[in-house]
Amino acid sequence: MKKLHLSTINSIFIKNCNMKLVSFLFIFIISQTITAQFYKKAEPFTHTYSIVARDSVTGDMAVAVQSHWFSVGSVVTYGKAGVGVVATQSLVNPSYGPKGLTLMEQGLSPEQALNALLQNDAGEMFRQVAFLNNDGSVATHTGSKCIDEAGHRQGENFSVQANMMLNNTVWDAMAIAFESAKGDLSQRVLAALKAAENEKGDIRGKQSAAILIVKGEATGNSWEDVVMDLRVEDHENPIQELERLIKIHKAYDFMNKGDLAMEVGDTKEAENLYLEAQKLFPDNLEMKYWYAINLLNNKDFNKAFPILKTIFNRDKNWKTLTKRLVKSGLLTIAEKKLAEVMQL
Repeated sequence: MKKLHLSTINSIFIKNCNMKLVSFLFIFIISQTITAQFYKKAEPFTHTYSIVARDSVTGDMAVAVQSHWFSVGSVVTYGKAGVGVVATQSLVNPSYGPKGLTLMEQGLSPEQALNALLQNDAGEMFRQVAFLNNDGSVATHTGSKCIDEAGHRQGENFSVQANMMLNNTVWDAMAIAFESAKGDLSQRVLAALKAAENEKGDIRGKQSAAILIVKGEATGNSWEDVVMDLRVEDHENPIQELERLIKIHKAYDFMNKGDLAMEVGDTKEAENLYLEAQKLFPDNLEMKYWYAINLLNNKDFNKAFPILKTIFNRDKNWKTLTKRLVKSGLLTIAEKKLAEVMQL
């Protein structure tokens, strides 16, 4: 028998090891490539329930969502004034948002726009997407491989959709809640989210929520086109927190309108708007403060002084601010009365 030199044995051993390593790497790469077809870093697992809806009176359009996923609003909700809104979820392909809005802006119906994107998406079976345009038309897709329970329901001016739910009653409950709810668009879509949670919602629980409302007609000024854009990124009761933020948002909307009224010297209108703001957010010092400043401008000192005294006792910085308002022209008051204010 021919003897092999030690160096030859080592060479054969190393060669065999290298072949095994190459084979392992090849299998690993192939497996990763196949996996990548189903999950990409850009396609997060945002399983959730959502609603896209339009207010038939104002024309405003909304998309709202809740999920057991951090910052769900940054992934699912898209909208553009005068065009429409999009909810893209399940194994999310975020491009459905901007691309869908672009296609609808170019004149495609929601159905045409959604179908165009689905036909070019190898992962369409994992997608759940809803499009709504500014005339209230909707299109919805629930892929065949969305995790159960999954489904959607369309109605006049809305679509509700959900996946990875504990129960298959979620989307019907959302639809009924939206159709029967009273109030403005934010209240009606919030009712739909609450209805989903009442049906036990996401099988994993709850973590974040969001609402985006855009105008039915673009104003030409992007900063005026968004009616509401609120997110609860991480909270044990995200819908409850979202409801609180919506209420505060409306209060500050009254405040902003009150400020504009003050700018043009309409103090009576400003007073009414500040009072509306306080009704929604009664414990907020700033809302009480600007109401009191407006009372000073109206020379209603008997009402203004007690309010300001309470505010100054809680935070003296408001007293410092009051003196500065005279220079800016937002407070018109005689020096003698200003001195009295400073003594409060």
